[in-house]
Amino acid sequence: MSEVAKQMAVPAEVTPNKVVPYAVLMELSHRCPLQCPYCTNPIDLERASGELTTEEWKRVMDEAVDMGVLHVHFSGGEPTVRKDLEELIEHAAKLGLYSNLITSGVLLNEARVQCFAEFGLDHVQISFQDTTSEVGDWVAGYDGAHEKKQQVARWVRDVGMPLTVNAVMHRHNLHHLEEMIQMAVDLDAERIEVAQVQYYAWAFRNRIAFLPTREQLDKAVEIVEEARKRLKGVLAFDFVVPDYYAQRPKSCMGGWGRQFINISPSGKVLPCHAAEVLPDLEFDSVHQKPLGWIWENSEAFEHFRGTTWMPEPCQSCDRKEIDWGGCRCQAYMLTGNAAATDPTCVLSPDRAVLDEPLAAVGGESPDFIYRRYGG
Repeated sequence: MSEVAKQMAVPAEVTPNKVVPYAVLMELSHRCPLQCPYCTNPIDLERASGELTTEEWKRVMDEAVDMGVLHVHFSGGEPTVRKDLEELIEHAAKLGLYSNLITSGVLLNEARVQCFAEFGLDHVQISFQDTTSEVGDWVAGYDGAHEKKQQVARWVRDVGMPLTVNAVMHRHNLHHLEEMIQMAVDLDAERIEVAQVQYYAWAFRNRIAFLPTREQLDKAVEIVEEARKRLKGVLAFDFVVPDYYAQRPKSCMGGWGRQFINISPSGKVLPCHAAEVLPDLEFDSVHQKPLGWIWENSEAFEHFRGTTWMPEPCQSCDRKEIDWGGCRCQAYMLTGNAAATDPTCVLSPDRAVLDEPLAAVGGESPDFIYRRYGG
């Protein structure tokens, strides 16, 4: 037996003094019928031929449970392109993992939704691009997407599974925010994530097309706060603001290598879904190393974990163990230096890099660069 085979056969043990992730996001495939120009998948999409097999994904879940992981998110691309999704859901249920399906919904039928429930799926999250077919189908690059999403949401509730409406908001649909919230209520959703587009990957290419004005954002804050009070006990709210307007950075993924594991379709283990944009880090794969070993020991996870890597003004900031330095991918995309202070912090010496995109807000919107997948 090879050394790699021996490693794969032995469950990884997690050292007690290390933080333990509570969730793993399994990107089952980068295949997707939609072409959303804000997609967080990498620009270089992985091909179907490189995807992990059913048994490999099951082993990943086994190892995640051994580490203490509690939640599994089935995502993509579009996870329902995988014909083995029911088998993966069943395996998660047997392991006691709380499972969440993050889907566009457009490939589903009523019978398959029923199967998901029977095999033990705990929760479904459906993304919506708008409250109208005109805007929703245009942004998704897929005719009939909006109507199908609504139907799938109803099927999800018919079989008794909880539903989250993921409302992806930007300059072209923020004027429909009140209607989006009402749509979530009408669909009997338990939760709505009012998620402003975050500018990574395809969204970074399209940021001028998506960035809202300050007035739009301020109005959105008012609408969400009013609705949160009015719908207390009816609809739970998560509200994600666009980073470029922030004064302090968000705690990206709860801090690099602190709470969350992302696994790409080919098995690369990442601290977040956008991490492959960083050119100087090599990410280990579940093909070669156990998941627990990667979490604990890989250079990529250790690189920005904790606070010792931080430059000033982060190093002496009293928020350094609150926001953990902000987003490393965003720092790299905006400054070319992944170790720089996140420019969305008002204290960043690179704050001026936001001047150009923010100055373009409200002007003519460029055409979308749609996400493309070649197979």
